Amino acid sequence: MTQTTSAPPATLSPPAPQAAPTGPQSSPALTNSRQGAVRAWFAGTPGRMRAILILTAVVAVLFGAAAAQGFRQSEGALQRAEENTAQLVRIQAIHTNLVSANANATNAFLVGGLEPPAQRQQFVDSMSTAAKLISEAATAQPADQEALGALNATLLTYRGLIEQARANNRQGLPIGSQYLKDASASLQTDSLPLLNALVEANEERVATEFNNVGKGSVWLYLAGLATLIVLGLTLYWLARKTHRYLNVPIAAAAVLVLLTMLVGGTSLASASGAAEDTRGDAYADTLALSRARIAAFDAKSNESLTLIARGSGAAFEEAWKKSSGTVDDQIAASDTNGPGLTSLWSAYKSVHVAIRRDDDGGNWDQAVDKAIGSGGQTSNAAFATFDKQSGDSLSAVSDLTQANLADARNGLPPIAWLGLPIGIAAALLIVWGMSQRLEEYR
Repeated sequence: MTQTTSAPPATLSPPAPQAAPTGPQSSPALTNSRQGAVRAWFAGTPGRMRAILILTAVVAVLFGAAAAQGFRQSEGALQRAEENTAQLVRIQAIHTNLVSANANATNAFLVGGLEPPAQRQQFVDSMSTAAKLISEAATAQPADQEALGALNATLLTYRGLIEQARANNRQGLPIGSQYLKDASASLQTDSLPLLNALVEANEERVATEFNNVGKGSVWLYLAGLATLIVLGLTLYWLARKTHRYLNVPIAAAAVLVLLTMLVGGTSLASASGAAEDTRGDAYADTLALSRARIAAFDAKSNESLTLIARGSGAAFEEAWKKSSGTVDDQIAASDTNGPGLTSLWSAYKSVHVAIRRDDDGGNWDQAVDKAIGSGGQTSNAAFATFDKQSGDSLSAVSDLTQANLADARNGLPPIAWLGLPIGIAAALLIVWGMSQRLEEYR
């Protein structure tokens, strides 16, 4: 009998394990569930209330931010106007000291030999003050640093020429007068144009900031009106939907916004008005008196140069007439001590007429005596009186300009800091008021 051998049973392999998911995966069902929950949250009247709540709260916060920005803009403009006015006065003081130094140098040259120590000291003091002011101006306004550096370089040339003129004058050498003319020409053609450009640039900066003072209210009013419209529409919608005619918290938020607009707008208008008044009064007087003093010292220099030229100084006399006319015009444009300064300048002009009459009549020595003397009917005495009175007046109106601008800035309420908290407070009132209505749907 043949035996059959049965095959061993097949071995079954266990199923391969599946890889575990590596991270959370969102299924379409979960996504749809979330979207459905969002739609449900905003569905119906409660959902619309929630949407309006978010919208009005955001608008209220934006109002606070806009109010803060408006006040920061106006405060900043006032502060920059104050700083730029101080810089302008500084630049004009540099100009005044330089033409004053030149007036002293040219007048002392007429003495011949060793110049009077007092006049020499006035020259040194004026140049030192100008150098100090140049350093202060460069620190105060970086935009002016390049021009001020160039000005310093021109003054080195000017002082060198003045020293050459002095050295030759002490030895009685005629070439000294040429060095003096070259020094004055260097001041007129190299230094003063730089100062004029600096004055113009700073006047433009001041004018820009004066114009910017009132622009802060635009932020406040536009944002405030938009917020009040949104809150008004919200109150109207709630009254129709809930049949409650007033939602006190939301109405309080509207009142808060309105009060901020009224208080802030009144303050900004007052500050802007004060700035405009200062611009038209004290600031305008500051500019006029500064220009008058600069022109006056320039005229005094040309008076001496006319005598130094000994019969060939017609061009210097024409320059004197032009500068003197500028003094008259600027004094007339100033409301500060105008009549008094006019009288003092007229007294100086009378002496100058006498000097020209003597010089043109061949009495040069007598004309020089009137120009370099320090008492009686002399040019120096009359000019010194005008110098002191105009300097005191300029100092007073300059200080008044700074004080008025500082008062306008300090008088503003602290909405620059409180604007955002006010907006947040209004938003919280809105949340409170809307929550009251939402509770009725639970």
